[in-house]
Amino acid sequence: MKPPLANQRIVITGVGLAAPGAASLTEFRANLLAGKSGVSTIDLRYMGTHPAGRCTFAETRYRKKRENNRGTRAGCIGVYCAGEALQDAGIDFSEYERAATGVYIGLTEHGTVETENEVYNIGQYHNNVDYWTHHHNPRTVLNNPAGEITMNFGITGPHYAIGAACAAGNAALIQGVQMLRLGEVDLALCGGLSECVGSFGIFASFRSQGALAEHADPTQASRPFDRDRNGIVISEGGCVFTLERLDRALAREAKIYGEITGYAMNSDAKDFVLPHGPRQRQCMEQALRRADLRPADITLVNTHATGTKQGDIEECKAVRETFADCPLVRINNTKSSIGHAMGAAGVLELAGNLPSFTDRLIHPTINLDNLDPECELPGLVAGTPQQLEQVDAILNNSFGMLGINSVVIVERFVAK
Repeated sequence: MKPPLANQRIVITGVGLAAPGAASLTEFRANLLAGKSGVSTIDLRYMGTHPAGRCTFAETRYRKKRENNRGTRAGCIGVYCAGEALQDAGIDFSEYERAATGVYIGLTEHGTVETENEVYNIGQYHNNVDYWTHHHNPRTVLNNPAGEITMNFGITGPHYAIGAACAAGNAALIQGVQMLRLGEVDLALCGGLSECVGSFGIFASFRSQGALAEHADPTQASRPFDRDRNGIVISEGGCVFTLERLDRALAREAKIYGEITGYAMNSDAKDFVLPHGPRQRQCMEQALRRADLRPADITLVNTHATGTKQGDIEECKAVRETFADCPLVRINNTKSSIGHAMGAAGVLELAGNLPSFTDRLIHPTINLDNLDPECELPGLVAGTPQQLEQVDAILNNSFGMLGINSVVIVERFVAK
């Protein structure tokens, strides 16, 4: 008798990504281990030049330039990442039905870039709305990037976007796990996307909050935990995973990156933008319980820390309390290398750490020249990679505005 789907183990079998400075997991991992920043600069409308993380990838590998022009930047990134994930997993839909495949994409926001551009364009014609594009509505609906993926690959199962601020990538992974266990789908494409560098408004808003990073050298602008940090480096990017139930993955002899064993989401219920460490700690503890793990069972904690003063401090308090008396736990930060990819942040950062299960290396936090005493973390890996004997479990933090918190735990796959 087959076990109930609710008890099925869920594994990651494919990864496709576009990150600042990298267009594949291999390239991304190499950059992280080398301490190489993917941050450069962007010339923004009305605002001039600012540090930003921008992506370069083969935009027409999976669809034509005409479709990219009709769609959105987020859709373009999403189609590329989904195509790479399917190819990496060896999925050609000969063993899975397109109607039983779900697409779940996390977004911080969507439509801002397109709307800003269209307002600017009609401004060149005395605000005559006759020049407003008829593509506006399909470009700006929230399900757009997920829908663009389904159209491109002929996927007829469910698709939707998950709006969870900067916790959205993790939230999409959680959704995929749940839908697989419910039996709603047999294959899930899950991830997060960000096109934020196309929006001057996002930059301007962070600057008005005093939370936009500035530095003469853009590669040193993103510096979580550093005493001289002064805000967020805004980045675009995307990452999509293929998730499968273990029995199906084993049956087709799929490569397995890791097993998702724990997750949690909760809300601070406190403030529009200021995080709340105690609720972050509760989220980590709930994920550990769901995974049936103790804090000491975690090998690596990938922090969310964005480079804001209070945000970094609140998370560090939560991590210190959760992993007190766990001297073997290692901690790192990926945003120091790529900036903050918003809705893509959680999944990009998880992807960058997944290879540690095989190479047993913990990539370093960079740009940490002068540690803020309030951000001191035992086990923090900085400057150079750290080699371990074994990596068993990764806990991935991802938190967002309006006080939404998410944690995903991935364990090294072991057949049982």
